[in-house]
Amino acid sequence: MESLVIGAMASLGAGLATVIGALPILLPINLTQRIQGIMLGFGGGVMLAATSFSLIVPGTEAAVAQGQSQASAALIIVAGVLLGGVFLQLAHRFMPHEHFFKGKENVTHNNLKRIWLFIAAITIHNFPEGLAVGVNFGNNNIADGIPVALGIGLQNIPEGLVVALSLVAEKYSAGYALWITLLTGLVEPIGGLIGAGVVSIANFILPWAMAFAAGAMLFVISDEIIPESHRKGLEKEGTIGVMLGFVVMMFLDITLG
Repeated sequence: MESLVIGAMASLGAGLATVIGALPILLPINLTQRIQGIMLGFGGGVMLAATSFSLIVPGTEAAVAQGQSQASAALIIVAGVLLGGVFLQLAHRFMPHEHFFKGKENVTHNNLKRIWLFIAAITIHNFPEGLAVGVNFGNNNIADGIPVALGIGLQNIPEGLVVALSLVAEKYSAGYALWITLLTGLVEPIGGLIGAGVVSIANFILPWAMAFAAGAMLFVISDEIIPESHRKGLEKEGTIGVMLGFVVMMFLDITLG
């Protein structure tokens, strides 16, 4: 039960960083497209490092500790990653949503408000992040969970700002944009609670859960973060952001994990 509470609270803290990042929209500032590209890339880099160092590597170690051979552990991780990717693909396929820069996807009713399509897109994006935090805390290993929660929270700050700026650009008020970023951030503790709960109930699922979360995050990175950070010819800015985010998360994981 304790791991459930810790996992949910940690993912809640990471999710609330989204609205913290959105607060600068209340100030008279103007972030250029280049800076937004770097910020999006930074979030992708953090997620990529978390996928590698905080999910795949410890997931493999957990499988071996449970008595699996190296080959069996590798197969478990491969299967879990693919399942996570399939889950996100199905969510994208059947859940109408709209990307901030790529446009609508799976929208059959034109009268569906754009704001709800945006919320759906961010929900798909944020759920794997909360899942990753919860899975790490669900094993009662706070040392492994802290860098993941910090890293996800860190990448949620620029993400929240970009989301809020996009909403303001769609003629929504700053207050409404903050409210929406708060709602989307609250998706993460749901994922965190599910991840921590599954692992707490059946510890043997830990390698599978870690690999599943890693696959879901990899899907988001490739399908969402990188394409949107590369929009309008901003590939270099997005790449700089990815590398910065990767090394920051790597440092956190090595130092605190």
